[in-house]
Amino acid sequence: MRRIFSRKCLATAALFVFSFLIGRFAAQTLAPYQTSQINSPVQAAGQQLLFHEGNWGLSFQEEGKPPVANASMDYLSQFNAFYAQDTEEKVLYLTFDAGYENGNTAAILNALKKHQAPATFFLVGNYLETSPELVKRMVEEGHTVGNHTFHHPDMSKIASKEAFEKELTDLETLYQQVTGQTMKKYYRPPQGKYNEENLQMACDMGYKTFFWSLAYVDWYEDKQPSKEEAFKKLLGRIHPGAIVLLHSTSKTNGQILDELLTKWEEMGYRFGSLDEL
Repeated sequence: MRRIFSRKCLATAALFVFSFLIGRFAAQTLAPYQTSQINSPVQAAGQQLLFHEGNWGLSFQEEGKPPVANASMDYLSQFNAFYAQDTEEKVLYLTFDAGYENGNTAAILNALKKHQAPATFFLVGNYLETSPELVKRMVEEGHTVGNHTFHHPDMSKIASKEAFEKELTDLETLYQQVTGQTMKKYYRPPQGKYNEENLQMACDMGYKTFFWSLAYVDWYEDKQPSKEEAFKKLLGRIHPGAIVLLHSTSKTNGQILDELLTKWEEMGYRFGSLDEL
């Protein structure tokens, strides 16, 4: 009896340890930009695991190298979706998400103008309604305004094609009213939440979907990262072909962007437009 009991204990302990290690591996490998679980194609040990929906996620495994994303470039390309450019050239693409204006965008635009760096601003309806002059300035200074949806919902939960299209077309209409121009069909899902069906819906509408390969936690207005924290992430994790996501609401970003762009230039990088992709 004692021997049988010992074997059972050993088997149980071994199973517990194995489950724990698998859980740790999954948590480290699939840790997303936001904290919820991932349900999309994942590259693991050379195999592709297929899921259906979730959050965009990245795992940075080597400084200066592209991160491991939870969807491959080949998978995304069938939906005209991108998160980086597969290149050895030191080029990066600047993108800013903006749900509202709190006084930081002018400093960001000033820094971009100083460095002649093109950027794409993914805006929502509230921003266009409350800050039309800043939107006009973005356009006048050669930047692109992309579609971040009208209401910033979890788009992965929208199953109706009509409801999905309305979120994008309502913003297109408002943008045209503000600027007199047609919005370029560049789309970023709010919070990086997506599923295969709405990637296809965006593609069917003629949109290109842009995720990102470098971002950091800069969106909490009352808990802004320090300059040192920002540089540690944004300099250490930059890589050729990076699509960089920053929030224009970030006070830190407004303060450091001029110096940050200078440091990236000193590292040999140039600033490209998403049009290149």
